[in-house]
Amino acid sequence: MKTVHEVSALTGVSVRTLQYYDSIGLLPPAERTEAGYRLYDDAALERLQQILLFRSLEFPLKEIKSILESPRFDPRQALEDQIHLLELRKQHIENLITLAKGMKAMGMKHLNFTAFDMNKIDEYTREAKARWGQTAEYKEFEEKDKGRTDKDREQLGDEMMAMFVELGSLRSGSPAAPEAQAIVKRLQAFITEQFYTCTNDILLGLGRMYAGGGDMNKNIDQAGGEGTGEFAFQAIKIHCGR
Repeated sequence: MKTVHEVSALTGVSVRTLQYYDSIGLLPPAERTEAGYRLYDDAALERLQQILLFRSLEFPLKEIKSILESPRFDPRQALEDQIHLLELRKQHIENLITLAKGMKAMGMKHLNFTAFDMNKIDEYTREAKARWGQTAEYKEFEEKDKGRTDKDREQLGDEMMAMFVELGSLRSGSPAAPEAQAIVKRLQAFITEQFYTCTNDILLGLGRMYAGGGDMNKNIDQAGGEGTGEFAFQAIKIHCGR
């Protein structure tokens, strides 16, 4: 575990920025000390790497959050696309440098605007965003969701939220308690049965969202009581051996 100051020193991201990322649910800490200090584990640092790669490609924070929280997001495919986009940007910068040197040598009458063309980068970005959504989990979700009505989806949402209500009733105790762990196990099985295969890694990622301060966190806390999302995350971490 690393403190927010250690993460700042390691990554060059300011403490204030890390605190802001937490406040918008983009990068919640893995844990908090009894005094409320943020602690980050390796999974959180991996997520920060993804955030910084997207930021280097000038993606807005809101869009990065949406991408990372999508059940369709495939980190491996995203990394390949990010590498290619960075290479395209490198080539674009090199073309601009060549143009600038030519202008210096030949004067301002050296009119050539091809180096400013961003169409190739824009086109690949659009293609990449489309690919980031096509994971096996999302395809499985689409297959299971076919034929469901809005009422069916609402009922599934209610059934899932009922499990958080149960977790909320236990939040004054330990997230390692057998009762809490049994609910987490049921939650994982429910997601697998109704939506997509919920591996421990996927469940852990969902757990971060449950405690991440976003709308999902607020809805869970509203249903189960303040702190239910965080309690669910802690119970999930124990279930996943983290």
